[in-house]
This record gives sequence, structure tokens and C-alpha cells, in this order.
Amino acid sequence: MSDQAKSVVTVEIAGEEYTLRADTTPEYAKECAAHVDRTITEILQGGSLIQTHKAAILAALSLTDQLFQARRETQALRDEIGRLAAGLTADVRARLEPSDAVPAQR
Repeated sequence: MSDQAKSVVTVEIAGEEYTLRADTTPEYAKECAAHVDRTITEILQGGSLIQTHKAAILAALSLTDQLFQARRETQALRDEIGRLAAGLTADVRARLEPSDAVPAQR
């Protein structure tokens, strides 16, 4: 979306309202905000008394950890797909090449 086409959406995170300008749909922005809110709420309900801004920092660390783990897993899957594709390509090429063991018929 261009600057002119940005959607404006109001979300609530940890009891505070925020007005966001998003390059995405309002629904997606709300979904993201709800995920952040749930993470902060889980931290706040963890049993120890913690201030909301500190819970927000811990939530940011937790969400960043999840992101980095997902990136590593995605890269591992891409690497595995690359290895499998290379193996399949080699198998196909081997089957398509004429075999030295079988003489060509004329």
C-alpha cells in the first residue's frame, strides 16, 4: 500500500488504545495487536508482580525469540528441500543419460 492507501486502525494492547497506520488490512493489524496483547497478558499473569512496560519488553523478547526460531526452522527446511531437489535432479539425469552398459541399437 502507498502512504495514501495506508489503513488506519485502532487497537488495544495491555489496556491502552493505539491508532496505527498500517500497510496491511485492518484485520491483519488487529490480529497482530491481539497477539502482542495476549503475550503481554500471559507475562502479567505469570505470578510475579511486574509493571506493564516491563511486561511489554519481555513480550518483545519472547516474540523476537519466536521469530528467530521460525526463521532458523524455515532456513533448515529450505536447505533440506535444496538437498532433496539436488538428489532428485541427479537421479533424473542419471536415468535420462544413455548407459555405457547397454549398447545402442541401430
